[in-house]
Amino acid sequence: MTLGEISGVTIPDSKLAQEVTEFVRDTESDLLFDHSTRVYYWSAFAAQRKGVVCDPELLYTSAMFHDLGLTDTFRESQLRFEVDGANAARDFLRRHGIAESDISSVWFAIALHTTPGIPQHLDPLGALTAEGVMMDLVGMGYDEFSDEQRRAIVARYPHPSNYAEDMLQSLYEGLRHRPQTTQRTGLADVMAEKDPHFQRSDFCSLMRRSRWVVRD
Repeated sequence: MTLGEISGVTIPDSKLAQEVTEFVRDTESDLLFDHSTRVYYWSAFAAQRKGVVCDPELLYTSAMFHDLGLTDTFRESQLRFEVDGANAARDFLRRHGIAESDISSVWFAIALHTTPGIPQHLDPLGALTAEGVMMDLVGMGYDEFSDEQRRAIVARYPHPSNYAEDMLQSLYEGLRHRPQTTQRTGLADVMAEKDPHFQRSDFCSLMRRSRWVVRD
């Protein structure tokens, strides 16, 4: 069995992939690192099932960088965490001489992975990354993966016993200094549960209170 192989899927054995692993390993918590690794495998299995061809190095990069914006490096950032991760992946890939068209695909895959209704219309990289994320977070598409695949992945990279609460807390830690970036996204649910002072913005109210309606 090839090192890193799970049910026929392997982490790319290339210099780029090795440096992705090292960079993310040094930046993320164990929780986020293992989550991101599982996302890669779920994404790769989905590609197999659908007969989709996707560059494994780019897919691995997208999966491993997708939550980088939640880490301590970005505790002062006021951008959406998805954009921080996408920008970090872009800068990393540029330093490695990757084609701009491929970098763009990785950027959009990471930046839009939490935006429902969009990733499935991106190129395969974006669709697969989002599918892997949602499988690992909420079990979306759970029955599309075989028992063998599910058992093999969680045997190698197990979900902690308190996985849901740990991930929600990790999301909150990466978002609480920029709550405005979660408005009108699903991540506002995290802020609303964790922060009693958080107030959701309401699009209807924004329109009714706009300068077109409320005049000086």
